[in-house]
Amino acid sequence: MAVGESRFPAMPRIEGLRLGTAMSGIKTANRRDLVVIEVPEGAAVSGTFTRNAFCAAPVTVAREHLAACATRGTAPRYLVINTGNANAGTGETGLRDARATCTELAGLVDVEATSVLPFSTGVIGETLPMERLLAGLPEALRALDDGPEGWAAAGEGILTTDTRPKGASVTLPLGDETITINGISKGSGMIKPNMATMLGFVATDAAIAPAVLDEVLREAVDQSFNCITVDGDTSTNDACMLIATGRGAAVNDEHRLAVFREGLQRVMNELAQAIVRDGEGATKFVTLQVDGAVTRDEALDVAFTVAHSPLVKTALAASDANWGRILAAVGRAPVADFDVSRVTIDLGGVRLVEQGGCAPGYTEEAGSEVMAQEEIGIRIDLGRGDRGATVWTTDLTREYVAINADYRS
Repeated sequence: MAVGESRFPAMPRIEGLRLGTAMSGIKTANRRDLVVIEVPEGAAVSGTFTRNAFCAAPVTVAREHLAACATRGTAPRYLVINTGNANAGTGETGLRDARATCTELAGLVDVEATSVLPFSTGVIGETLPMERLLAGLPEALRALDDGPEGWAAAGEGILTTDTRPKGASVTLPLGDETITINGISKGSGMIKPNMATMLGFVATDAAIAPAVLDEVLREAVDQSFNCITVDGDTSTNDACMLIATGRGAAVNDEHRLAVFREGLQRVMNELAQAIVRDGEGATKFVTLQVDGAVTRDEALDVAFTVAHSPLVKTALAASDANWGRILAAVGRAPVADFDVSRVTIDLGGVRLVEQGGCAPGYTEEAGSEVMAQEEIGIRIDLGRGDRGATVWTTDLTREYVAINADYRS
C-alpha cells in the first residue's frame, strides 16, 4: 500500500492551454495512455531532460525540436505523451517512430513537425506499436479541454505503475492580478531523476521571458525532482516541461519574479513528493535533512548515500531502529576529512548519534516508536559548515520486488 493517500486537485483553467487524452491500447486496452497538450502561439516553453547516456528516442527528438523552435524564435505548439512503452533502447527505429509521431500530429493540426515534442514512458527495449499510437491521435485532439476535466484525464493518462494521478496547483496574487500554476507528474519506480521513469508537465498563464523561464525551471527542478529517490535508478526517459502561455499577468520585475519562483517551487515540491509517496511498494515517506556541510553538493552526497542504502531502507520497512545502518551509510559518503566526532544524527525528535557513538540517553523503545510511523524525519548534522540539503525517499519492501519482477508479465 502506498503512503500518504491524496486526492487529485481540481485544476483551474490556464488560458490558452488545452489537454486531450485517448485510449490507444499501446500496452493495455481500455486505459488512457495517450495525451496531447496544445500550447498557444506566443507561449514560452522550457524543458529539462534525463542525463542517462541511453536516453530514450523521444528525449533526443524533443531536445532537437526544442532547439529548432528556439532557432526560429518560436515555442513548441504541441506535446504528445504515450505510456506503456518507453521507446528507449530502440536505436534508429525508435528515433524514426518518435519523429513519425510528431509528423503525424503536426499534419493533423497544421504546424511544423519540429513544433511537436514527443515523450514516452513504460517498458524499455520494445518498439512502439505505431499503428495503434497514430490511430489514437485524432481521438486525443477531439478530447482537447482547457478545464479541470482535461487536467484530470491527462494526469491519469501519463501513469504507468503509479497507483494514482499526481497534480498540484497554486494561484498567486500579483498586485491587482493573479497568476495560476498547474502541474501533473508521473513516477513511482526507477526514480532518481538526474536532469537537469518520471515525467512532469507544469503550466502557467504568466507572461515570462523564455530565458527567465529556463532559469527558474532549472532552479525549481534542482530543489524538487532532483531531490527525490525511490530506488536510485535514473530513467532513460525523465523530462520536466514548463509552459508559460503569456495570457495572464506579466512577471516583469524582481518582486513578481520572487512570487512566481516561490509558487513554482511549491508546485514542483508537491509533485516531487507525490512521486515518493506513491513509490512502488512504499510504506514510509522519509525526509532526510543534512545540515552542517561545506557545500550543498556535499550535503546531497550524504543524504543520497543514506537514502540509497538497502540496509537503511529495509530497516525502515521493518520499523527496525537499527541506527547503526544510518551511521554506517553516513560514514561511507564521499566526504573528505570527515570528523565523525562532530556528527549528530536524529531520528524524529530522538538523538541517535553524537561524539562518534550512541547518544547518551538513547533507548531502543524511543527509536522504535519513531520508526513505526508512516512519515519519518532523519536529520544529520556534519558539524563542518553552514550548507544543507533535503532529500525525500521511501523504504524498500517485498512489494517493490514483486512489482518490478512482474512488470512485463
